Amino acid sequence: MADLAPRPGDLEPIETASRDELAALQLSRLRSSLSRAYEHVPHYRRAFDEAGVHPGDVRSLEDLARFPFTSKADLRDNYPFGMFAVPRSEVVRVHASSGTTGRPTVVGYTRNDIDTWADVMARSIRAAGGRPGMVCHVAYGYGLFTGGLGAHYGAERLGCTVVPVSGGMTERQVTLIRDFEPEVIMVTPSYMLAILDEMERQGLDPAASSLKVGIFGAEPWTADMRREIEERAGMHAVDIYGLSEVIGPGVAQECVETKDGLHVWEDHFFPEVVDPETGAVLPDGELGELVFTSLTKEAMPVVRYRTRDLTRLLPGTARTMRRMEKITGRSDDMMIIRGVNLFPTQFEELILAEAELSPHFQCVLTRPSRLDELTIRVESRSSLSDSEALVIAERIAERAKATTGASVRFEVLAPGSVARSTGKMKRIVDER
Repeated sequence: MADLAPRPGDLEPIETASRDELAALQLSRLRSSLSRAYEHVPHYRRAFDEAGVHPGDVRSLEDLARFPFTSKADLRDNYPFGMFAVPRSEVVRVHASSGTTGRPTVVGYTRNDIDTWADVMARSIRAAGGRPGMVCHVAYGYGLFTGGLGAHYGAERLGCTVVPVSGGMTERQVTLIRDFEPEVIMVTPSYMLAILDEMERQGLDPAASSLKVGIFGAEPWTADMRREIEERAGMHAVDIYGLSEVIGPGVAQECVETKDGLHVWEDHFFPEVVDPETGAVLPDGELGELVFTSLTKEAMPVVRYRTRDLTRLLPGTARTMRRMEKITGRSDDMMIIRGVNLFPTQFEELILAEAELSPHFQCVLTRPSRLDELTIRVESRSSLSDSEALVIAERIAERAKATTGASVRFEVLAPGSVARSTGKMKRIVDER
């Protein structure tokens, strides 16, 4: 794989600033952001007053723990524009969640917010190995979803040539990769697997393509999936993190030279990890729920937004800013089977350890009687006899029992049996 490590002088000064310099900047920006929220967003004024806190009380970064959390329900309760801190006429763009589980959550951006977003995305792409002049193939969805336009503006800001393909039309994706020869691709990891499958179906060798780096996000993925993609495609696979409620993609980025977790761009987003049950702030290094406070957002500042993503904070390596471990799952994606807490990523690791199985799988929850049951439906890489499929299913079920403590049924299906996604893979199918 290509050497994409940054050269001296590639980094912004803030990326290598001392922790004391960074903390001073964070504190100044935190006070300003809390004041903006209190003065211009009725929800935050009420919430702060009820909690007995005021932006003027903040003397240190630790004082943020006294402020109330913001949840997705708060955003939905203030639909559509109740969380905006500027007049609607100053909002140059809105994005929104799909709203499949209720009212969508709406986020707004001023012109400065769009510039900030482009800046952190350009920083992210550069940290991943992208460079000015490279061709960047964007296969994230465009529209109300933040992925496509976030990647697009960031790649343009960095100086890349952008190919705005969006999701879907997998055969066309492969054609454009072959013809336009991009060095960078930005897409969900599950859809990247579908693109690699299509390349191989067409008789192409993915490792012989022009791609040097893939920047994958929008869903949890494991180190085993990284190895699968890197070995098949002959390129670097790095993780990007973001969420619409905070700004979109570009909140944190894995650096290609270390691939050891995602550096949070702490000059714009202040991270905390809390106990999911009690809300207590946990020290760095302990696993819990990720919480973010925006430091520079104008249109829609967020204060202690509960992401439901599970991770831990670690010291910086390639950059001064702290890292977050790869997301292991979401507290709202957790499946509880007879008292055992399970996440799809646990089964992904087991599946990818089996040479006969592909990474395409779904977790299906049923309740045939009084108790919940979990079946993992997974594709084989090639056609198997019924007896061969049964042997593999029983073997991996035994390994799942040994590693998770839960009794899980596996079904090994023929290639192409699991529905492909052009965006975020739907890992959990609830049929209860």
